[in-house]
Amino acid sequence: MNNSGNKQQQSLKSLHAEAQAISYDIVAFRRCLHEEPELSLDEGETARKVADQLRLLGLSPRMGIGGHGIIADLIYSEDGPTIALRADMDALPIQEETGLSFSSKRPGRMHACGHDGHTAMLVGAAKLLTQWQVPLKGRIRLLFQAAEEINAGAKALIAGGALDGVDEIYGLHNLPTLANGMAATRQGALMGSVDRIEIELTGKGGHGAIPDQSIDPIVAASAIVMGLQTAVSREISPFEPAVVTIGSLQAGEANNVIPHRAVLTGTVRTFAKSTQLGMEMRLSRIIRSIAEAYRCEVEIRYVEQTPVLTNHDQCLRHVESVIDQMLLPEQRVQAEPTMAGEDFSLYLEKIPGCFFWLGSGPKENADQAFGLHHPKYTLHEECLPIGAALLAGIAVSRLQKGV
Repeated sequence: MNNSGNKQQQSLKSLHAEAQAISYDIVAFRRCLHEEPELSLDEGETARKVADQLRLLGLSPRMGIGGHGIIADLIYSEDGPTIALRADMDALPIQEETGLSFSSKRPGRMHACGHDGHTAMLVGAAKLLTQWQVPLKGRIRLLFQAAEEINAGAKALIAGGALDGVDEIYGLHNLPTLANGMAATRQGALMGSVDRIEIELTGKGGHGAIPDQSIDPIVAASAIVMGLQTAVSREISPFEPAVVTIGSLQAGEANNVIPHRAVLTGTVRTFAKSTQLGMEMRLSRIIRSIAEAYRCEVEIRYVEQTPVLTNHDQCLRHVESVIDQMLLPEQRVQAEPTMAGEDFSLYLEKIPGCFFWLGSGPKENADQAFGLHHPKYTLHEECLPIGAALLAGIAVSRLQKGV
């Protein structure tokens, strides 16, 4: 490693140490958010808390971007690149069962995906960045995003100008099945695309004892649920992952009545853009054919929500370098691909960037920990200053080098 490389590593190590020094503040803010979770599109109070923290650091946050999104810029010079860092803020409609002293005070709402941690990490990174003394060239843009859980926030932030003038973007997500102190990266596709499908079947209601005088939408719906699986098993190469899941089927209220209507909703996941582009046509053909066979009328609504999350090679190499220098190379592992989706992928369609996993699980047997979206999901808070330091380090080392 040359002299400049040694200086950069020392800078990254110092960021790590400074993050540990403010870990109490980062943890306290995360707990404040955890106690009062807000669902997607309702993050107004959370946004106000974030903005207050940023103002204390001397920043001027722009609020209400794409709903409750926040943009704040740290300007080091008028020339040079702009690097964006993103965190999400919304919670989930889940009743918390962790038993923590700072558990959610709001029934049926929980930060079960750790977005409170992501927000606290980025606020912590902002504090580290405002204290940074080494000259930098360019600016760093902080993005606090609403509505990630419903795949609406990134699109709204982009429409609000969040990426205007931005050269690269970086983000992370905690992973409770990976030990805290670890990070996981992956070249290329990391997370799957997410589409939503809604199906409404109309038959002819009647008495359950006289099915011949009715047209049963429940039977048709059942056939559709089973038939949709052939789109994956018989029409897509086994080397092209895809998942079709019908998550809800609503029809009727009485045991002896054939209902007039049945409504199904589902999610469609793929791991390649070419596969995603063909799913609507495949599924619609199967659904319409089955509905016709069962004499039902059908309406289909197919919504493409997020594309496959694909990291850019140069940005990935930069993230891996920062992880290796700030932590240790053995604390970075290769991430397994997942069909879970992330609307960070929308940013990566527009500009280069990288998304990675940060371990938030216990040091021992993390693979057995409760996962994301579980009512007993627990984020081990030792990961919070690490995440703050990594985010800050990724940005400052990019501005030291130039893009």
